[in-house]
Amino acid sequence: MHCYTTGYTIMNNEPVDSAKHFGEHVTIDGYGGEFSKLNDKDFVFSFVNNMVETLEMSKLSDTIIEWADPNDKKDCGGWSAFVMIKESHISIHTFPEKNFLSADVYTCRNGLDAQEISQIFKDGFELEEVEVNFIKRGKKFLDIK
Repeated sequence: MHCYTTGYTIMNNEPVDSAKHFGEHVTIDGYGGEFSKLNDKDFVFSFVNNMVETLEMSKLSDTIIEWADPNDKKDCGGWSAFVMIKESHISIHTFPEKNFLSADVYTCRNGLDAQEISQIFKDGFELEEVEVNFIKRGKKFLDIK
């Protein structure tokens, strides 16, 4: 069983130093965004490409962007963009009708600034509010022999 606390993962009652990890994953959920930007294919595409440059990462693929139609569930449709980077990936899903976006920045690089990344999304899409999660991935990766 895993219990998560700030800075440590407790495994079998032994703290594991979380500075030893494979990568970092920032998730951003943005509310109250500007409809015209969330609904603009070219803007979303450019935003994802610019994030690669801003974060000084390297593309492994061209950015893909597709319109996802609404479904009969909670998804009201929007743009989904994805770029595979040498360090992992950046993705964004917009929901213009709800003025909402959901995004991921995942990298094997350590030292991401989650607040800086969330501010870039907040400014870019004129978000009123953001939920940010910072996840350290592969906490036992460096122990693999």
